[in-house]
Amino acid sequence: MHKRVPKRPYEAELLRLQAELTTMTEWIKESGARVVVIFEGRDAAGKGGAIKRISEYLSPRICRITALPAPTERERSQWYFQRYVSHLPSAGEMVLFDRSWYNRAGVEHVMGFCTSEEYHRFLAQCPVFEHQLIEDGIILVKYWFSVSDTEQERRFQSRLDDPLRRWKLSPMDVEARQRWSDYSRAKDAMFFHTDTPESPWFVVDAEDKRAARLNCIAHLLSQVPYQAVDETRLKLGKREKDDGYRRPPRDLYSYVPDHASMLLD
Repeated sequence: MHKRVPKRPYEAELLRLQAELTTMTEWIKESGARVVVIFEGRDAAGKGGAIKRISEYLSPRICRITALPAPTERERSQWYFQRYVSHLPSAGEMVLFDRSWYNRAGVEHVMGFCTSEEYHRFLAQCPVFEHQLIEDGIILVKYWFSVSDTEQERRFQSRLDDPLRRWKLSPMDVEARQRWSDYSRAKDAMFFHTDTPESPWFVVDAEDKRAARLNCIAHLLSQVPYQAVDETRLKLGKREKDDGYRRPPRDLYSYVPDHASMLLD
């Protein structure tokens, strides 16, 4: 059985890496860098959990998460990459794509949501599109979260029994579960065409979610040429004293009921 990272050392190392991420994003802000991180992989492979841990302590003004819904009729008539371009970072921003333009190479291709012509055009255009992003100065990092069919099945079953996570299992996920081999072939073809020296895919072994998160964050930190930024430490001055102010009575306002008080009994 796969040996899993214990909880206590995992939490300690995660916190250290998250602190380093804040240093990295301060550099992104100050330097005007633009960073795009793509997260792809099997359903239930742990992409969402990794994104949450990366963004947990980061300013949403610097780090944005983009998870686009199905395209509208208008978007379907556009150049395929057009809807993604508007979500690319401006100077001083990092964007985390929870799935990306690679939908065309995966779910759209396997489920028949695009034509064969559209699919092959994507495979030809994608390396060119990514070359243009990199040439323009964007730091592009692509992660594929790899999980076995046995582990995916275990996670699917646990979601079915958990009311807090049941929403994560969609009819599309159930259909994809039946097409494991089709998705495997699609992933292999996607890697063949888009795993380039300029824009490589980095595979994250996601059998152990804790290990996957630590490995992904540590690697991301190594891909951005950041350095610590000198920060001006803020100081809290003394408040101005105003003996003439009186707070209005509580009964003038509509307070939220004290639900938490039942825990004090």
